Amino acid sequence: MVTSGALRAHLLAVRLAGEVGTSREDSLRSYRLFAARDPRVLIGIDPEGAWGQRDVLELMAERCGVSADPWHTSGADVIDPERTLAALDAFAGRIGEAARRGAPVLFGTGHPQRLLGFYAGLADALSAAGCDVLTPAQGRCVDILTRFGLRTRAVDYARGVGLVRESVGGRPGCEPGVHCHSPLPVRVALEAAAEGGGPLPELVVGDHGWVCGAGQLGFEAIGLADTDDPALFVGEAEGRVSVVVPVDDAVPSDHYRPLTRYVLKRACLSQ
Repeated sequence: MVTSGALRAHLLAVRLAGEVGTSREDSLRSYRLFAARDPRVLIGIDPEGAWGQRDVLELMAERCGVSADPWHTSGADVIDPERTLAALDAFAGRIGEAARRGAPVLFGTGHPQRLLGFYAGLADALSAAGCDVLTPAQGRCVDILTRFGLRTRAVDYARGVGLVRESVGGRPGCEPGVHCHSPLPVRVALEAAAEGGGPLPELVVGDHGWVCGAGQLGFEAIGLADTDDPALFVGEAEGRVSVVVPVDDAVPSDHYRPLTRYVLKRACLSQ
């Protein structure tokens, strides 16, 4: 059984919170690009507010616990574990509500190497509770602009969790998918669900563009985000994302297992 105290200790021990692996330089760069409305950092959110760089920094200090000092420009960034725990409780509340309603749910991640297991554990529990875990647009191709130029990716699902793969064959070592920030995969998935006449998700769970893209389209969306992912927190502040859990999104995958157990316990879905 995972208590909040035990989980807090775990968060700090493996650097999911506290001093994290994300650098202050990377976080500030993301805030600057978000303020400039760079689509690589907006990842599907169309902000209503002005959101200058200082505004984004202040929001991230409030929601994550990073330093609000603009002159603090180097070193490791910081996430307050108390904010992580509070957000996990709210996240678990949404998962529990979906289970009680038997709601159709869509999962998706831009970090399949790290976060697939976290979401898959939740997908298994919701499926066992009677929820329809959706997998629309499986195999459909989408062109995504990456730092290497335009690349064609294929929407796929592993253990009920949406992700993107290299469209032709894939590469050894890249399974179970590739890193992706784009909102295009969730847009394609939601369009396919609508076209197919099947159920649309009542809850979208994930990170990066899966959450921002769904939230911008009016779907309830919850997920995880690092200190260099301001779009999800701006979406939460503006009411288009329901819950964002501040956490380092790039630690080894097994470090997220206690988070899965904690969420399932809080959602009354523990086996």
